Amino acid sequence: MKKESKNQENTPDSLTGEKISLLPILAVNFISTLGFSIVLPFLVFLVSRLGGNAFIYGLASSMYPAFQLIGAPILGRWSDTYGRKKILFLSQLGTLLSWIIFLGALFLPVVSLFKIDSGILGAFTVTLPLAVLFFARALDGLTGGNVSVANAYLADITAERDRSRNFGKMSISENLGFIVGPALAGILSVTAYGDVAPVLGAIVISLIGTLLIMFNVPESKECALEGPEEAENVRKIFGYEIRECRTATGIKKPEFMEILRLPYIPYMLCLYFLIDLGYNVFYTAFPLHAISALNWSIAKMGIYFTVLSGLLIIVQSTLLPRVSRKHSDATLIIFGSLILGTNFLLLIPGNLFLTYLAAGFFALGDGLMWPSFLSLLSKVAGRKYQGTIQGVASSFGGLASITGLILGGLLYETLSGTSFLIAGLVIYTVFLLNFRLRRFEEQRILKSR
Repeated sequence: MKKESKNQENTPDSLTGEKISLLPILAVNFISTLGFSIVLPFLVFLVSRLGGNAFIYGLASSMYPAFQLIGAPILGRWSDTYGRKKILFLSQLGTLLSWIIFLGALFLPVVSLFKIDSGILGAFTVTLPLAVLFFARALDGLTGGNVSVANAYLADITAERDRSRNFGKMSISENLGFIVGPALAGILSVTAYGDVAPVLGAIVISLIGTLLIMFNVPESKECALEGPEEAENVRKIFGYEIRECRTATGIKKPEFMEILRLPYIPYMLCLYFLIDLGYNVFYTAFPLHAISALNWSIAKMGIYFTVLSGLLIIVQSTLLPRVSRKHSDATLIIFGSLILGTNFLLLIPGNLFLTYLAAGFFALGDGLMWPSFLSLLSKVAGRKYQGTIQGVASSFGGLASITGLILGGLLYETLSGTSFLIAGLVIYTVFLLNFRLRRFEEQRILKSR
């Protein structure tokens, strides 16, 4: 591994000439992911105890991305207007408030609001604490621009030659959050406080993040506009994407239809949607499967997600840098998607050994495929459309998250472990479609000559 230069930890702000450390923003990203991932192992148990079923669990999981789809673009636009730090602080404050409401829901009486007994949705009861829990997750999603605004902040303070490496650090800090969160939930859940302990942990973590932003994250002045732009249509009102810093005034941002007319982009956006769809069917179905087929507790589920995230970091930090020097992005995407699809098939029998073997396949497939896919998307987008296309891709990912999380609950309610076959088929479809990416690479290289 090459020795890092000194300016990678302290990156110059082109406007002020000051050096801004990456550590605070990496810590904010880690804390944001940690606060989110700590709920993963025990949410399914909590929803079941409060009257829900697999469908309600999927619906509860989808509240965050559904409302993030609304809130994140608005927060991104505000961060362009008023500066990154203020919006990061507002976002983190919303997360803290949502966890306090979540904690309050655990102490409410389990009063039935209404019951449903459907052949499609199954039988469930919507109780008062379950409704408040939904509201808490929706509020967290609505103010959940932490990571996206943090990415924009990182782009502000990072020289272009260092962006790839520093965004890699951002990815590692996120994966570390997914390691510590589930492990912490598993440890806290076996204390005398039960479900309350992980939520208290999330509150403390969110409070630390809020204080960190307040006192340790300097303002990024580079992307703050002089004042709000006039909103000519709905797309501008909602901002649509977190924009890159403008080098000159009066530059017209590309419209959505203009993006869809760019070569290769619609095809890659469809792949982006399908990949995220497969992921999120897994993220809903697996906790349900772990309870019914493997008889796992919160602690065992926390251990599994910790192992999975740890293996993913190993692949991304050691294997990916080596193979990416020898093989093209398209090759790694094709190979990774084949391995990732196989992971889902290994989960169907509900065998402990195969389940942990699947974690290795998931880490290898995802660790090679996803960074390579994002890299190719960035290259195909080009410098001119980079910010807009990344914003549109995030919106496609948000829609896939909502669809996949709800669909995962419904599929497991009706098909049990066979629901992983659906996720596998989605990723195998991506595998077949990925062969066309080789042509994209070849044509892009020819155009650049």
